[in-house]
Amino acid sequence: MTREDKRERPASGALAGAARIIRAAAHVSGRERRAVAIAGLLVVAVALLPLASTGYLLSIGVSIAMYTVLATSWALFSGPTNYISLGTAAFFGIGMYVVAGGIGLVPYAVLVVLAALAGALFAAVIGLATLRISGVYFVIFTLGMAELIRQIVSWGQATMGSQAGLYVLTGMADSTLYWLLVILAAFVYFIGWRIGRSRLGFALRIIGNDEVVAVHSGINTARVKVVLFVISSTFASLTGAFVAPRWSYVEPTLAFSPFISFQVVIMALLGGVHRLWGPLLGVIPFTVLWELISARFPAQTTLLLGVAFLLIVYIIPNGVVGLVEDMMRHRKGLLGALRDGMQPRLKGLLQRGKNSNA
Repeated sequence: MTREDKRERPASGALAGAARIIRAAAHVSGRERRAVAIAGLLVVAVALLPLASTGYLLSIGVSIAMYTVLATSWALFSGPTNYISLGTAAFFGIGMYVVAGGIGLVPYAVLVVLAALAGALFAAVIGLATLRISGVYFVIFTLGMAELIRQIVSWGQATMGSQAGLYVLTGMADSTLYWLLVILAAFVYFIGWRIGRSRLGFALRIIGNDEVVAVHSGINTARVKVVLFVISSTFASLTGAFVAPRWSYVEPTLAFSPFISFQVVIMALLGGVHRLWGPLLGVIPFTVLWELISARFPAQTTLLLGVAFLLIVYIIPNGVVGLVEDMMRHRKGLLGALRDGMQPRLKGLLQRGKNSNA
């Protein structure tokens, strides 16, 4: 092989890669282009909220944006795989504590990157160790994992002679935090859209339908699940890093609260996890309702959270999206039945008309 051939091979590889990108872009249908354009307009419209309100409405908006990222990133993994994770609080708390522990030593932007790396690394370790189990065992493990990390952080603070939490004082305005969370939510949707169009998304759908079939089809199910688990957990850590300045004071019982994990699951299930935009339909009403419940019944939040979970599981197990889709399929079925029943009668009437004219 000559030197000229060696030089041409990287160039041809780059051209081939560019050609693949162009072909992928060309395969985007008109419907998808319209959906992307509408999504872009919605993001711009939502981003205008701080210009219209800086009070209580903006505070609700921050909460909705935060839970949108958490619920949607949770659905990226749990939706297609049917693995219910209750470990969101673990990665959320890791992001918060990375920022809280280094806020006076390292620039905030660097801490955000470190929080993402810490969440991804921890998720990779946990995923490699646990994603070979499934069902209720995985649910129990993720819940216990979050509690274990909380206890370790509490023990570490006590060992260092500090029973209190950490202060995160950055002076970040709620409007800035809101814009950061909106951008992060838009990025989550973009990543989810790309995954759905990729081989990874195809493999995940097969795993969700039947993991045994996926294994026999030659899919490395463990690797696929770990990759998506890392992506989902990284977004949870980033959210914790963004929200830490708003809380100002971070302690283990707050950062690793199991309420965060359960609320994320309830919101995602309420909206529907089989559509990328489904969790948003659960985040908005549940956040507003939970604000009212917390204000009026602060001592009964745990009980009401459990009741909400049971109602969603038993009444609308497929979420609002699934309920709407079932209604639409039922309506189409009725219209189709009516059409099929009317066609013979119409043909008979037409035939009679022809016979009478003859």
